[in-house]
Amino acid sequence: MSDSQRDVHASVVSAVGTIGLATLASRILGYVRDMVVARAFGAGPVTDAFFVAFRIPNLLRRLLAEGALSTAIIPVFTGYIARESPAVVARMVRAVAGVGTLTLCAVSALGVLAAPWVVAVMAPGWAADPPLLALAVELTRVMFPYILLVGLAALAAGMLNAHGRFFTAALGPAVLNVGMIGAVLLLASRVDPPILSLALGVLIGGVGQFLVQLPEVKRLGLPLCPSGEWSHPAVRTIARRLAPAAFGLAAVQITVVVNTLLASLLPAGSVSYLYYADRIMEFPLGVFGIALATAALPSMAAQAARGDHRALGDTLNFSLRLAGFIAVPAAVGLMTLGSPIVALLFQRGHFGPDDAAATTLALMGYAVGLPAFSASRIAAQTFYALGDTRTPMLLGFVSVAANVVLALLLMWPLQHAGLALASSLSSYVNLLGLGWQLRARLGPIGGRRMAVSLARTLGASAPLLLWCLWLVPVWDGSLRAAGWTAAAIGGGALVYGAAALTLRAPELTALLGMVRRRGQTLPGAPGG
Repeated sequence: MSDSQRDVHASVVSAVGTIGLATLASRILGYVRDMVVARAFGAGPVTDAFFVAFRIPNLLRRLLAEGALSTAIIPVFTGYIARESPAVVARMVRAVAGVGTLTLCAVSALGVLAAPWVVAVMAPGWAADPPLLALAVELTRVMFPYILLVGLAALAAGMLNAHGRFFTAALGPAVLNVGMIGAVLLLASRVDPPILSLALGVLIGGVGQFLVQLPEVKRLGLPLCPSGEWSHPAVRTIARRLAPAAFGLAAVQITVVVNTLLASLLPAGSVSYLYYADRIMEFPLGVFGIALATAALPSMAAQAARGDHRALGDTLNFSLRLAGFIAVPAAVGLMTLGSPIVALLFQRGHFGPDDAAATTLALMGYAVGLPAFSASRIAAQTFYALGDTRTPMLLGFVSVAANVVLALLLMWPLQHAGLALASSLSSYVNLLGLGWQLRARLGPIGGRRMAVSLARTLGASAPLLLWCLWLVPVWDGSLRAAGWTAAAIGGGALVYGAAALTLRAPELTALLGMVRRRGQTLPGAPGG
């Protein structure tokens, strides 16, 4: 391996630590936000109105602002940085910012005007309750400008990520949670209706997501003033890639919607069990899986811009091996220690032992797919680095079709756990399709090395499995303290690490190198 490729590996691992730290903060604040909202407003018609009102802006955020927009602009920005002068890059950034701002303003304005129709589609049963319908419309109108704010934040994040700066950009969701928590605590008693404070918190958080990135954007010397150069080549390239990327990400949301609809045919509580299990799954997936995919994209885009497909394939191979090294033991831990984890997080009040047991089954179904969920994001990022958003879109819809078939086959014998398992199995269908197409595009991508790495990871996971199976009988249902769960997870990490060290796993060496270079993962550090 060349020194330059070693530097790429080190840069990716360092960025994973940076993004993972910010994502961890966001996940913790998300749980705090949920507790604050539940305490302030409980569960009922008022909170239903907020969640319905927030659903469309939040969906657009995931599909456009933070999802498709990021995957479309980062390869373009990275390509310009690799090939062009700073003056040309600055002109490109201003053009993209100008078109992006105008488009986001139009979408936000349209959402405000169409709020009554949006709510009517999202909650048709509320037509018989005019006050509740009116409240949802009011909240929708207040929150729709969040699309503009989070879109501008995504543009700033794209600039920073393309320059190898990840920490500030990854802080966005944490800042949103802080805004919502602060607004509820400070404004709920001062506005009428009180739930309006939560909607205002979304806007405050959106402003914060954008503003927190501006100092670092200015330090990089990037222009902040948009221009009206609508026909700039970069604008056309991003526009051409944006729609397929959005449809590709929409495939994930379609899977969620389909599973929710099917779960509504099962016994009461099935939708909630899937929701709570998914919330737990998002923790390891976001802190490491999605963080790794985000960290790898700029390096991959730079290699693609240079036409160095061999180096691109090596970065893909390294990222996939690292994803498996973390995701496989995490899946083992979730499947075996699911009961105490679910009990610790949710079992209180009206959420009883039966609910915890049902949620644990759903979590086990989702955990099966954790390695595929992580690896699929990385494989899709490789296509985005190559400027191909169409292939991941088509394969995404193939996986949706597979999910529907599997869900219909598994939902009756396994109930809601079958729906979770169907999502996991369909993610492997997606991963196999992406891998097949990448090999056709790039040539050999080190399949033998990945197979050896996976075998070594499975071998190191065996002692972890024994550790977890030994612990489970000790937990009698009354030991739900955070200390017991933390000790179980921490001990499992030590067992797995020792086994990986014994097997001389190079992925462990890479992660330990990240710890030794922890100073580089701080905001503003080189490569971070």
